[in-house]
Amino acid sequence: MDADAVTGPPDGMVDAEADLTPMLRQYFECCADYEDALLLFQNGDFYQTYCEAAEETARICELTLTQREDSTGTYPMAGIPVDDAAAYVERLLDAGYRVAIAEQVESPAEATGLVDRAVTQVVTPGTVLDDELLGTGTTNYVAAVTREGATRAVAAVDASTGECRVTSPSDDPGLIAELDRLAPAELLVGPDATVDREALSVDPMVTDHEAARLDDDAATERLEAYVASPTAVVESAAERRACGAALAYAEWTQGDDGPLEYVTRIRRYDPRDALALDATAIRSLELFENRGAGAGAGATLFSVLDETTCALGRRKLDGWLRRPLIDRDRIEARHDAVGELAADALTRETVREALREVYDLERLAGRISRERADARDLRSLATTLGAVPTVVDALDGCEASRLRTLGERIDPLPDVRDLIERSIRSDPPVEVTEGGVVREGFDDELDALRATEREGREWVADLEARERERTGIDSLSVGHNQVHGYYIEVTDPNLDRVPDDYRRRQTLKNAERFYTPELKEREEEIIGAAERADALEYERFREVRSSVAAETDRIQALADALAELDALVALATVAVDRDYVRPSVREAGGEIEIQAGRHPVVEAAQERFVPNDAALPPGSVTLVTGPNMSGKSTYMRQVALIVVLAQAGSFVPADDARLPTVDRVFTRVGASDDIAGGQSTFMREMTELTEILHEATGESLILLDEVGRGTSTADGRAIARATVEFVHDEVGATTLFATHYHDLTGLADERERVRNLHFAAEREDAPDDPRSGGDVTFLHRVAEGPASSSYGVEVARMAGVPDPVVERARTLVDDEGTGTQMTLTGAVGAGDATNGTAAREAEGAAGGTDGDGSEPGTGTGTATVDPDVVTALREADLATTTPIEALNLLADLKDRVEEP
Repeated sequence: MDADAVTGPPDGMVDAEADLTPMLRQYFECCADYEDALLLFQNGDFYQTYCEAAEETARICELTLTQREDSTGTYPMAGIPVDDAAAYVERLLDAGYRVAIAEQVESPAEATGLVDRAVTQVVTPGTVLDDELLGTGTTNYVAAVTREGATRAVAAVDASTGECRVTSPSDDPGLIAELDRLAPAELLVGPDATVDREALSVDPMVTDHEAARLDDDAATERLEAYVASPTAVVESAAERRACGAALAYAEWTQGDDGPLEYVTRIRRYDPRDALALDATAIRSLELFENRGAGAGAGATLFSVLDETTCALGRRKLDGWLRRPLIDRDRIEARHDAVGELAADALTRETVREALREVYDLERLAGRISRERADARDLRSLATTLGAVPTVVDALDGCEASRLRTLGERIDPLPDVRDLIERSIRSDPPVEVTEGGVVREGFDDELDALRATEREGREWVADLEARERERTGIDSLSVGHNQVHGYYIEVTDPNLDRVPDDYRRRQTLKNAERFYTPELKEREEEIIGAAERADALEYERFREVRSSVAAETDRIQALADALAELDALVALATVAVDRDYVRPSVREAGGEIEIQAGRHPVVEAAQERFVPNDAALPPGSVTLVTGPNMSGKSTYMRQVALIVVLAQAGSFVPADDARLPTVDRVFTRVGASDDIAGGQSTFMREMTELTEILHEATGESLILLDEVGRGTSTADGRAIARATVEFVHDEVGATTLFATHYHDLTGLADERERVRNLHFAAEREDAPDDPRSGGDVTFLHRVAEGPASSSYGVEVARMAGVPDPVVERARTLVDDEGTGTQMTLTGAVGAGDATNGTAAREAEGAAGGTDGDGSEPGTGTGTATVDPDVVTALREADLATTTPIEALNLLADLKDRVEEP
């Protein structure tokens, strides 16, 4: 969306800038300073937009477009209520705009002439700070991508929490994978960097950054404002420039001239230190998004695990799932902690209940540091700190090293809590400039002003009774309004009884309002004391807030410790509630052994789940066959999910599990057409397969489901076989390969590490016609060896396909099974009775009679096959024939058959 088109005055509206009213000139000056954003200009209780910006705002936000008329002329205007701005800003962001907010930075009552306004914040998708626009427990990154020679770098900043992370992916696919894991809401791309935006599974707002904004010297200077030694944090000029760009952009959106004080955690990480999950794996394993329908729709692995009690823990758990560990010691340290919490119900529940009182400390610290926190934010911090001692006491005596370390790291910040408790009322108002925020007893001067104000109001409250007694006017009343202040009201019939010291203040229809010199004096005392008290109270509040902001590092350290503890407690809670077991983790390259494993998401959505074992030797390629709906895909996914869970630090759904660490999980499970990108299902499948075959290592886990579908049977079978051979011979990764190409199962006899598993089904044949096929029962149990049938026709019948179609399909299957297929099998067979008969049929057809004795060309059950073709088939060594050689052989045989 081009913001330039809606930020300036329309052509021809004015002849010169001098023709603009002062307010409209101020508006367009702000627009010029933030020309790549749509400006919301505060005017009282509304944020206004004018001219083309008003038309665009009204359209997007579904507002009434009005007209404003002044000396400039008549032009469109649209307003957004300040109190409801968040919802409208979200609409503008969704429409592709950045939104600059120009606030009134001085009180209209104190302004001489035009109220001063300034842009205090630029809201962009990647730098949203409003809790109403941010999901609870979510991250919201703006990422910057740069390149320096062969080095690529990506840095990401969460402006709401102060987190900043930077890394250098090894290549372009690695860059895409890292961006998919970060899922930034906004992306800044340097002039020398390239990002294949169509390859991204996320859809961030993208800004092509100018070279000047990515200058290395400027980036170094900016980083020095955050860390003492930038070289200790980043390892290359590309990383330095990426960090500098992301931080500079975050500063610009917050309207800050200097560094963001709450950004204190700039951390470099190496993607190779975590189990790599690209967008395809994250999507197909449904870690965070479920696109299915029916039972369990919407459930994800994260939703099953998310027993966290605070936003901090939710973000931490999200990060653990996106980057599972590969270091065995770190994995086992998490398992130790989860195991102890699972076994000790009292500690677990005590910590869990205490953490329910914990607010989002990271975002609180950000608001406090930016001086945008209100009194309720400080009270939320105090409430959180009040729960921390209970957590520390509960962890005392724990044996797991992670729990002991967390207990030592958790700082209750008693000095901060004491300051807030002494200074801020327990239930303060949202507005911090109108009093009612600071506790009585915190400041003597403030207490004295409040006492003066209170005594004055008490005197006024008693005035009505005194004046009624003095004047004898029973209907006399004392009141107050913002325009005339305090007054004494007397109705017209009683005006003759008004004392001489009453002074007329206001005339109403049926009454007169008066004041007395003493009332006026008291009023001035009350108003003066109240105004001075409000101003002093706001000053004291800001002092308290600044004192708390000085402890941002300690608050963020506490937040990080509580986040980890909450995530560990959540995993322990899931382990107990869902009967998960601790996996035994081996070094990379070992066998995957799972007893009675279960799919964590599917079992959570169903009353009954059939568990299955998995014994996958290192480097094995396991061919999984069986009917549709029998459980092949579920089985493969559950193996991968158990691996991911174990390396994230979780217990797993199984009776027992012994697992090696894997460096990456690859999936080619399910696909959909990418119409916008011009890719068919088959092309998408081949693209994903290409990445797997190039990137997988001997320590990877690969899931391949129905590779080769979407094209001709011959091509699909050839691709599937060649893939199995390549993975087995060249890659060496442990692989699960589900297929309906049953002839691939013969590879188990040809390749040492190719194995067969199948999912069995039972069919009840109708008593009057066994061929008709009764109901198929899917046992959902895996067994050794290949499947005997796919039961495709039975599945079609169960799905409701019309009976004529089902019967015709059965006939075609029967014909294929007893006709040409049998003949060819016999032609190349080893000579058993059936094969011998089929061979004789083929030879008879070539020699002048059909195999059943009929005349040539009139047979009904066999095909005419040339003896040379039969000989060639017999001599073909299928065990060593490559897919390409097989296709060439078939083409040659086809030509021979078709020759006249």
